[in-house]
Amino acid sequence: MTKIQAARQEYTNWCRALGMDSLEKINEILEAGAGIELINLSEARQERKYAEVADQIYWNRKRCRIVMMSGPSSSGKTSSSLRIAQQARVLGLNPQVIELDNYFVDREKTPRDKDGNYDFEALGAMDVELLGDQLKTLIAGGEVEIPKFNFIKGCREDKGTPMRLKPNDILFMEGIHALNPALTPGLDHDGILRVYISALSSLPEGKKYHGSTTDKRLLRRIVRDNRTRGISPEENILRWPSVRRGENKNIFPFEENADVVFNSSTLYDLPLLKYYAEPLLCGISVSSPAYAKAQSLLELLGKVVCLKPNEIAAIPPTSIMREFIGGQTL
Repeated sequence: MTKIQAARQEYTNWCRALGMDSLEKINEILEAGAGIELINLSEARQERKYAEVADQIYWNRKRCRIVMMSGPSSSGKTSSSLRIAQQARVLGLNPQVIELDNYFVDREKTPRDKDGNYDFEALGAMDVELLGDQLKTLIAGGEVEIPKFNFIKGCREDKGTPMRLKPNDILFMEGIHALNPALTPGLDHDGILRVYISALSSLPEGKKYHGSTTDKRLLRRIVRDNRTRGISPEENILRWPSVRRGENKNIFPFEENADVVFNSSTLYDLPLLKYYAEPLLCGISVSSPAYAKAQSLLELLGKVVCLKPNEIAAIPPTSIMREFIGGQTL
């Protein structure tokens, strides 16, 4: 059994133990007016899982001063990394974040894809040598100047930010290549703790089930990007095949390199996403090339009982789902 399969099985066993192992049963709970109880239970599990990852970081702190996190689009990587960092602070550690986006090479050195466009997701778009040199220096107790990349100019700023690790500091880095050993070829890989974050769950039992975590991530992305980035649901659906190709090339081949797998799904995410995504998808016209996919997503959501506004209001401001619907305080 792979690490991903084991994480999925652990979640399935938990759902079965609670008697919530199908979408049908989740619907029954919501129809009975117990949505807030379902939310609270899901959030309690997530909190426990964040703490378990932080425990791993703490137990390995002397060997692993670097924590690398990766996962596919809309898995809630940002929220998860922040919550794990919070739990690490509870244990007396001090997470220091290095943003891998600041290690892009200058625009003219960026590789291009088969269509001649800049391929910002390629490993060659990263200054692997500089990153490796700086990480070695930091682990050895030295000081470095963390670069600052100017995305408008397409080049690195002249001056960065000085950094030196104190005894309780742990480096946190999150990015699409974080589980790829080629990102840090000169480092001792036993000194890196790798965390894979993804919405792995499915509800496998009963007449109604949801086995596509890919569709769930797309729904999360549609809701978030419409709210924060001005990207229409239609545009997101049309971009999705390209996103998937990038995941298949840069993320999924390395997922088994993870030391820890974190499942970012909740039992209530589809009922929540229905509230926000359904009206957005209904706005896609029959003539749109995104119409067929929109209809398949609507068919999926049609099997789901929607959360009520008062239930949505009960979702904590630190919840992973707040990354998508708004109101997060992390």
